[in-house]
Amino acid sequence: MIKQIDLSDILLVGELYQMQKASYLIEARLIGFFEIPPLKETIQELIDCNETFIGYFEKGELAGALSYIAKERELTICRMFVHPTHFRKGIARKLLVYLEEMSFDITTFIVSTGKDNVPAKSLYLEFGFQFIRDHEVVSGFFISFFEKNKQHQDYS
Repeated sequence: MIKQIDLSDILLVGELYQMQKASYLIEARLIGFFEIPPLKETIQELIDCNETFIGYFEKGELAGALSYIAKERELTICRMFVHPTHFRKGIARKLLVYLEEMSFDITTFIVSTGKDNVPAKSLYLEFGFQFIRDHEVVSGFFISFFEKNKQHQDYS
């Protein structure tokens, strides 16, 4: 089941925070960069981030989450992560599908990830996102930016 996460639910936010740390630590190891903002974020910063979170729940347990900010007809996916014990179950894909299905008025989706995060980049490309550019955020570390125009998507 996928539903919006209430950031005033401190127990649920605690689960979200721990899952975020576990997931992004694996990404950090994968890309060789440990200064990923979600790894350094405090629980209060997570609560105050002004992002909307949706969570994927399996048997009542939070297994994955996605956050976004929508402005007018553009939606930016800020973070997406799955608990390591739930990797390779299609949860990230289900979250993306859900997000698109609930975003009727959105025409453009934007997302970014570490240039060396091959699993995430592959998912975005398979999901119809187009690579836009790489941007060096600190010396030797690049972020890849992707965009998807909803008017050109294929629902197959």
